[in-house]
Amino acid sequence: MISEEKKRVLELFAEGRKLYKLMQFSNASERFAAALAIDPNDGPSKVYHERCELYLTDPPDEDWDGVFVMKHK
Repeated sequence: MISEEKKRVLELFAEGRKLYKLMQFSNASERFAAALAIDPNDGPSKVYHERCELYLTDPPDEDWDGVFVMKHK
């Protein structure tokens, strides 16, 4: 059985992923941050939140296929 909190985290994550794929990184980042406010240990939300923050300062090309490419180690 899944808790109501976890359901909400999953909903926010799914919304964030949709926005992420549409290159709406600011809105996506807000969804991931909201998920993290509920569950600060949610690993997937942390990863995507960080990626959104990176893409807000250094956006991908217009033909971006949704794949994250690390530029720094």
